[in-house]
Parts: sequence; structure tokens; C-alpha cells
Amino acid sequence: MKVLIVGGGGREHAITLAVSKSPKVDKIYCVPGNAGIAGLAECVDIKVMEFEEVARFAKREKVDLVIVGPDDPLAGGIVDVLEKAGLRVFGPRENAAILEGSKAFSKDLMKKYGIPTAQYETFDSADAALAYLEGAKLPIVLKADGLALGKGVLICNTLEEARNGVKEIMLDKKFGTAGNKLVIEEFMTGREVSVLTFCDGKTIKVMSSAQDHKRAGDGDTGLNTGGMGTFSPSPFYTKKIDEYCRKHIYKPTVEAMAAEGRPFKGVIFFGLMLTEDGPKVLEYNARFGDPEAQVVLPRMKNDIIDVMEACVDGTLGKIKLEFEDNAAVCVMLASKGYPEKYERGFVINGLESFEGKEGYYVFHSGTKKTGKGIVTNGGRVLGVTAKGVTLREARENAYKATEWITFENKYMRHDIGKAIDEA
Repeated sequence: MKVLIVGGGGREHAITLAVSKSPKVDKIYCVPGNAGIAGLAECVDIKVMEFEEVARFAKREKVDLVIVGPDDPLAGGIVDVLEKAGLRVFGPRENAAILEGSKAFSKDLMKKYGIPTAQYETFDSADAALAYLEGAKLPIVLKADGLALGKGVLICNTLEEARNGVKEIMLDKKFGTAGNKLVIEEFMTGREVSVLTFCDGKTIKVMSSAQDHKRAGDGDTGLNTGGMGTFSPSPFYTKKIDEYCRKHIYKPTVEAMAAEGRPFKGVIFFGLMLTEDGPKVLEYNARFGDPEAQVVLPRMKNDIIDVMEACVDGTLGKIKLEFEDNAAVCVMLASKGYPEKYERGFVINGLESFEGKEGYYVFHSGTKKTGKGIVTNGGRVLGVTAKGVTLREARENAYKATEWITFENKYMRHDIGKAIDEA
């Protein structure tokens, strides 16, 4: 069969690698892809938001399955456009992708259906938000309602910080139209855990847990990023917590979306906070996390095509999801200055070091193929992932592998997975 993957980051590279291992697949296309994906698929220069172009290409090439990776095209309705063109698509339709596309929608959904989450209020005007802050308990969390590349969340410790945050999001439009509406919610404390799940509209299957590191600097300092590294599984996500989440969070979410006339097919990412009062939902994403996909998918035993087709066909209940009894750690190699100002175009050396090494992966996030070789082309450049029997071994292997890669202005955190020492 022929498969088309929409996207061009580390998540899509991890998906492409998983798809390439399926004996069912003869040909993989990727739009637009990147320099790493090009080693596994034919990359085609079509932008992810050019829905009609994607549809025309997929029809012309007689593609059997389209897999949509990023959030923007999902929230924008790419699945609806492709399905209308007669294509089979893995991913939620626009009316279901709103689960990530609007934080106000997802918070209201959780309140309506009794799904545990932080207390919150939603605001359409900056004046009303500022007035509310005067009597609010600190610290407090401000969230731009729409999509903001994982960066539209501000944790404010003082009233002044919170006032400035409202100004940034709603008045200065730091995150564009994502800040037209604002969610202000209570600050929760505890361990963060990411759990990816497959859904077919009625059935939900849980993948292995992971934990992301969002802050740019060691010790969780600096600005929020798209993710500086991750590990899987999380030792803090116990069997007891899993049972609670399946009963009170995962199943109710899928049932709530179906009850609202928005059946969800694809991947729901649950960002959880393990509080003293039990697990609560921090956020939903309507697709694979990045870099979570880079530690979860390499550990999945199933043929990913079997699972995705079951999601499309509504037969996920027949699938038994299985993961290797090991661990994986991903360390992001970024451009110095990310997530603010950084330079591009530096030649990357050492990529060949990963060839033929079992359990080691280098996923391209921001790279470009040029006449002088593969160069940096983004803030997050490469995700270096390694497996190990234990999390500690996987962490050692991943950091060892980061030394194989060199490029000017290379930057990374040195404490990814350090929390496992406390488990």
C-alpha cells in the first residue's frame, strides 16, 4: 500500500520510521518532510496547510492512507477536506480536533462531564481578565485559547507577572489570534505525565507513558519550548494511577466527545498532573506529542498501520497494543538562543554514526538538505533517542549518542530524565 504522511518535524520522522517497518507498505510519501525523513520516504514540497494540494497529490498517486501529524492542519480541517476527496485519513476531523484547538472548549467539556482538571475561568476581554486577577490566588496559569506551538502557557508567580501576561497574550498578541480568548486556571503542583492513546470514536487504547521537559534550561528554568527531551515510561505513572485514569479520564473523554457529536478518531494526548488529590488533566492534544512520539513509537511492538487502520474503521477493540519491556530517552539538540532568536544554516556532522546501531535513533526536527550537506533549519534541530533495559541505561545511552553529533551553536539540556533518580 501507499502511505502519505503530512508534516515535517521530529514527530513525523518517528511516525515515518514506524510506518517503514510495516510489511504492508510499499511506498511512503511525506509533505513536506525533512532531510531525515528523505531517507525513508519521497518528500514532496507541499505545505501542510495547502489542503487541496495535498488532496490532489494523494489522489493522483493513489495513496491508500494519509496520516496527519501536526496540530494546525488538524484544527484547520484537513481531514474533512481529504475525506471529501475520497481518501482514507488517520486523524480527527475539525469538529473533534477542537479538543486541542480551543482550550476553552476542552475545559468546558471537562467541567460538563466531570473529568478532573484545574479550576478555571475564560475571558474574551483583557479588562475582565485583569479585574479577575486582583482577587485570584497566586501562582496562577494563563493559557492562550488557541494553538501556540506549545508555548502559549504562562505560569505567573506575582500579580505583576500575571498582568503582563494578560497584556502579552490578549493585547500584544504574542501568540497571534490564539490569544483572542484567555483561560486563567489554578496552579497545580505534582508530577507531569504524558499519555498517548489511540481512538476510533468509541474505543480508546493506551500507549506507554512518557514525561516531557518543556523548559529551555536545566533545572526546568527558562522559557517554555516545544519540548527539550522526554523519557518513557514514567516511573511515577503506576498501575493504580493508570486504572484511575482509564476509568475517570480516558474513557469519559472519548464518550464525552461522542456524546457531543464529535467522535474522535486518531491520537488523543493526555497531559496529566499527578496532584495530591489524584491525577488531573492539564491539557489535551489531538495528535502525537513531539518529542513524546520519539520515545513511545520506537518501543511499540504492533504494526502501526494495523492500529491506524483500526482507528479509521472503528475496529480498535480488536487490537491488543503491546510495548517492549524497556525504556527510551530522547534529548533534543537545539540551536543556541531557542525559543527566541537563533541562527540557521550550520552544517551538521556525525549523522552517519547512527547507521546500523540497534536501539539508537536520530530524528530530524529542523534540518535542511543543501549543497554543502544537511544543515540546521530550526530551533529544535534533532531528537537523539536511545533505548536501554532501564531508564537509567537509556539516559546514559542517549547522552552518549548526543556526542556523536556536532554543529555550530549546538545546545541541549543536560538533565533530561534526571527525575528517574528520585523514583
